[in-house]
Amino acid sequence: MIFSSKDNTTVITQEKETIPELIQEINKVYKAYRNDNLIVDLVTLNKVGTSEILEFLEISNKHRKARHSFVIVSNAIDLDEIPDEIIVVPTLQEAFDIIEMEEIERDLGL
Repeated sequence: MIFSSKDNTTVITQEKETIPELIQEINKVYKAYRNDNLIVDLVTLNKVGTSEILEFLEISNKHRKARHSFVIVSNAIDLDEIPDEIIVVPTLQEAFDIIEMEEIERDLGL
């Protein structure tokens, strides 16, 4: 797992961990990143199922409730299968775009 931060956004890149191991590691270090927008980059995985993405739902809900963005990047899943409660985009650039839009909405009080 690789962490890289820029401004108020941290990108967590999955390397060799399984999704459950990755979530466990994120939960361990969550306090250090709880005030950042988070991007979880899963592009190294060739196949990601909807059930695996839904494993991030609890942490996503907690993070979004604290008024921070949580975005997953994966181009190995059918985005139509993902529920609206969790944000999944195919590219890292789209993740940064989503965060920018959500920050504008928060600034406007939406």
